[in-house]
Amino acid sequence: MAGERTYAILPCPDVDDAVEFYEALGFHPTYRQRRPNPHAVVRCEDIQLHLAGIDGFDPEASYASVIVVVPDAEALYRQFADGLRAHLGRLPAADVPRLLRPRRKQGTTTGFTVVDVGGNWLRFYREADVGEPEPAATGLARAVEVAARQGDARGDDAQALVALDAGLTRHHDAPADDRARALAYRAELLVRLGRAGDAAAALADAEGLPLTAAQAEAVAPDLAHAREVVAGAGG
Repeated sequence: MAGERTYAILPCPDVDDAVEFYEALGFHPTYRQRRPNPHAVVRCEDIQLHLAGIDGFDPEASYASVIVVVPDAEALYRQFADGLRAHLGRLPAADVPRLLRPRRKQGTTTGFTVVDVGGNWLRFYREADVGEPEPAATGLARAVEVAARQGDARGDDAQALVALDAGLTRHHDAPADDRARALAYRAELLVRLGRAGDAAAALADAEGLPLTAAQAEAVAPDLAHAREVVAGAGG
């Protein structure tokens, strides 16, 4: 039988706050119910999510997770990031809610993650990448992927930092562009762990590396993202 559809029902402590958050991402509400139980539906193109309000629900304790396969994950990430910057005045990269940039994670496809106001993890992957193995990374680049698997996929930022620091020590002679990406990610992890001062130092280390013009161009997005995350932590 073809044509089946599945709709996720995501818990949250307050439906109005959840709808406002999703509107900032570019969703629009299509249904709202206050009794007998708070409930709403939001939609962005063909993505439809149901939001269920639960009194006393703790977003930090949420285990809910949804995989969303989309035609262009990078474009959707930019839409979400721009919407959150306009709504919050910054890009939330730590705590709840947060938006984690597209990054390859060891053992998974490349994608990005939204943790909404209910603590629910929405994992977005590009349709063309699903089920297609990517060439294996080596050296420090692989260490970053291992760390991202812990931090971005599992939410264990402390273990991600341990893995990343081990990689930076083991591959101390890695190319400067690989070290810049690793240090930029280290700055992001430190922000998530509440260590803004250490994050600024890691970013300074990344920015102080001697890079060729080609390397500087390649790592510019990583450094720009780290600067925004660190600046947001300082504000």
